[in-house]
Amino acid sequence: MAGGYDDRDGKIWLDGKLVDWRDANVHILTHAMHYASSVFEGERAYAGKIFLSERHSERLLKSGEMIDVHIPWTVEEIEKAKYDVLAANGFSDAYVRAVAFRGAGPDMGVSSARNPIRMAVAAWEWGNYYGDAKFKGAKLDISKWKRPSPETIPTAAKASGLYMICTISKHAAEEKGCSDALFFDYRGYVAEATGANVFFVKDGEVHTPLPDAILNGLTRQTVIGLLKDRGITVHERHIMPEEMEGFEQCWLTGSAAEVTPVGEIGSYSFEVGALTREIAEAYEALVRA
Repeated sequence: MAGGYDDRDGKIWLDGKLVDWRDANVHILTHAMHYASSVFEGERAYAGKIFLSERHSERLLKSGEMIDVHIPWTVEEIEKAKYDVLAANGFSDAYVRAVAFRGAGPDMGVSSARNPIRMAVAAWEWGNYYGDAKFKGAKLDISKWKRPSPETIPTAAKASGLYMICTISKHAAEEKGCSDALFFDYRGYVAEATGANVFFVKDGEVHTPLPDAILNGLTRQTVIGLLKDRGITVHERHIMPEEMEGFEQCWLTGSAAEVTPVGEIGSYSFEVGALTREIAEAYEALVRA
């Protein structure tokens, strides 16, 4: 699919019906554009089936509740919308994006209780999120920004406002020739990448940040299950940055990233080892089962 994301052939589900891709527009005074009053999900379809689709739809509704965006569609209606979009565009393997947001209405300030909640579902064909890094190992910068405290913003929501520093950090990383950036959290612990969770390996055991100030990704949860099924010890805990010196392997997980090995984070280096490849292959087999 060529062209900018606003200029393509196909269909997008918008507020309950399929519309032509180029006609899926909103007004310039849409509240979400000014105040980030939106939540979203990123999902992948494999051979026509969206992996963990219902759990994504459930999380969309929960994210909306956390930021006072009460989505007026049910899980069942959202599920139908997603599969209608895949069918309308003739996609089998695709990335699916559902987004709910406060639209334009009587309010145009911080308060927006009278404005309607709108929703859209789009899908497009998307290859490896990190390109060749999927096989060679991604190179990560370390962001100067910190993931915020849950006392400042609902960090468990997949909300657009939480991604502002992700965009800034990824741009800075790309300028340095990196694929992505790693965040520390407000306490100084290792947190996550701009759109993916992080895992480390040492002495045959796996360590991953405790999701008490970051999104507990569905792919993250799936990979932890795959590791435990194999009898591999998983430590979900606070990780200090200097501990990265002693880790042997590293990978990222996310619906877009899937399982992507990491070769470098700042000055720290990791091998693309056997366990990393085993889990990447196991995840690929699971999503296509």
